[in-house]
Amino acid sequence: MTFMGWKRADGQAGTRNYVAVIPSVFCANTTAEKIASRVDGAICLRHPVGCSQVGFDFELSARTLIAMGSHPNLAAVLVLGLGCERLKPQELYEGIKRTGKPVEMLIIQDEGGSTPTVEKGARILADMAKNAAGLKREECDISQLIVALKCGGTDATSGISANPTLGVMCDILCSNGGSAILSELNELISTEDMLASRAINKEVEKKIYQAIYEIEEVLRSGCDERFPGRNELISPGNFQGGVSSIVEKALGGVHKSGSSPIVDVLDYAIRPDKDKKGMFLMKYESQDGEVVTGMVGCGAQVVAFTTGRGNPTGFPFVPVIKVTGNDKSFRKMKDDMDYNTGAIISGEMSIKEMGEDFLKMVLRVASGERVKAEILGGDELFVIGRRQGRQAI
Repeated sequence: MTFMGWKRADGQAGTRNYVAVIPSVFCANTTAEKIASRVDGAICLRHPVGCSQVGFDFELSARTLIAMGSHPNLAAVLVLGLGCERLKPQELYEGIKRTGKPVEMLIIQDEGGSTPTVEKGARILADMAKNAAGLKREECDISQLIVALKCGGTDATSGISANPTLGVMCDILCSNGGSAILSELNELISTEDMLASRAINKEVEKKIYQAIYEIEEVLRSGCDERFPGRNELISPGNFQGGVSSIVEKALGGVHKSGSSPIVDVLDYAIRPDKDKKGMFLMKYESQDGEVVTGMVGCGAQVVAFTTGRGNPTGFPFVPVIKVTGNDKSFRKMKDDMDYNTGAIISGEMSIKEMGEDFLKMVLRVASGERVKAEILGGDELFVIGRRQGRQAI
């Protein structure tokens, strides 16, 4: 199996071909956005970090921004710094440069302020975009594809039809040399035995148990008995959609990963070893943006996002395929949803048939077919992880 992607200098394959401005600190966000707005096909990765951070928070910000700039869906990157921040622009520049992709750096204070920086940055980015536009898609083996698995706005049909569809897709993808990433470990509590039974060896089995138990402790430490109405583990929409507990949600959510062997447990925004392919877990909880950003940082070039109730969000440079489990949500949110698995519930298609069909869509999207979130310009899912997940990273 193959898809048509962009082959990068470090051996990765991109499903998109953007150029990006990445600010090293939030102080440079507006200047970065002004630069990107002047160039067609350019994006800006606005974020609230890069200074006044220490320890784990600082490491996570640096790790994530370098992973974003190193991603194969970006053809070239302009790093933009202020000049006095803790996350040195040079660190970000050097980290991205190791991939072999074109990367430049500007410092606002050195350039004489935001106005001259915008003028110079726009020229640099326009040249990058011109060069990127000259690149052509090439046939890429499916072994170069990584699909992130996500759910949000869950209802009862997610576990019955949408998530199992992703599971079949993953089994075919992994059996043909591709990879997928499952995360949201707080929503997998009670499935640790099921997941561990799929580990390729005792070491991975131990990692799976440890990751689930650590996320339980993170959740436990985050609850506060002073605010009893603020400690629910799943959202009100899940209850309204017919999911009664975190265990019930977990037993439906785990089906996104199919039955393929689990080859490793990944840290947040760190790519798997080059010789490892197949099904992965990533250690993190379930805040939509944070977990998607982490899986993109692990190398995912496509996101498969199940949502029984509907969800409009997208990622700046990675296509997010929205999959619903029922006809009602698909019709009601037709401008936001990409794929409907309601035919499983109606009996018109089997789970196997739907999963095989969905893989075809994944490969079409990897080859350039645009999804609804891209058409609408959704970029909400770029959110750098936070301190709460520190024990699970």
